[in-house]
Order: sequence, then structure tokens, then C-alpha cells
Amino acid sequence: MDLNKTMIIGRLTRDPESRTTPNGQNVCSFSVATNRVWTDNAGQKQERVEYHNMVAWGKLADICSQYLAKGSRGYFEGHLQTRDWEGQDGVKRYRTEIILDNMIMLDSKRQSAGGPSSNFNQGPSSDTGEQPPADNGEKEEEIKVEDIPF
Repeated sequence: MDLNKTMIIGRLTRDPESRTTPNGQNVCSFSVATNRVWTDNAGQKQERVEYHNMVAWGKLADICSQYLAKGSRGYFEGHLQTRDWEGQDGVKRYRTEIILDNMIMLDSKRQSAGGPSSNFNQGPSSDTGEQPPADNGEKEEEIKVEDIPF
């Protein structure tokens, strides 16, 4: 029996990038940093940062792009996948990514930096005086917190 499972708790290093494939499937990619701190044999505190490339598909991609932002802290669960391609210079390149199966936002509304990940109320903000966008007849599917499956 084989097992390919990753579990990461870390912070986003950049805002998620969302796009749609030619066949209409949503995909979201971003990077997460994890820190490891230890004391070496000489008693010196050491720290190492690792960066992990994350990819979410479908509904999870929509949720990630709507609620996560640079600095957001989260739990990310998935499996490792390495893809390869040939660059324009003819050199074969590799990229290892974590393909997400599950994500849990760990920042509370108050702890986040005030970006998109903290704005769970989709209505107009009464303290800024902002008005909601004008209704141009197009209906955009909105993701509600209650619809998130975790």
C-alpha cells in the first residue's frame, strides 16, 4: 500500500492567483511558508523557512481565491504532484506542488489583516459609506460561508 498525503500549517506568501482552464474548470494557485525553529548542538537558535506551492481545483479553488490573502494562516491538506515541461531554452523543468483536497482557514476575522479573507459580510460597509456595485443584470455566483464544506 502506498500513501501520498501532505498536511501543512502556514501562511500565504502572496495573494492567490485564480484562472479558468480552457475546458472551464477553475484553478487557484498560491504559495505557503512554514517555519522550523530548533537549537543546534552549540546552543544556537536556528530557523529554516520552507515554501510550498499549492494548487486547488473546482469549488475549493473558488473558496481559496475568495477568502485567502497574503499573510492568511491556514491548514492545507492534499497530495504531492510533480509536473515537468520543457522551457523555451530547451531545458527540462520540474515543479512539485501540493494538490489540495482540504483547506481550513485558521485566522479569525479579527486576526486577519483586513483583506478579502476577513470580509465575510458581503453587504455594504456601514462604517466606510461604500455602496454595493450597481446591478447590471448579470448574476455572479457568490460563495457563502455556510456553503463551505468544512
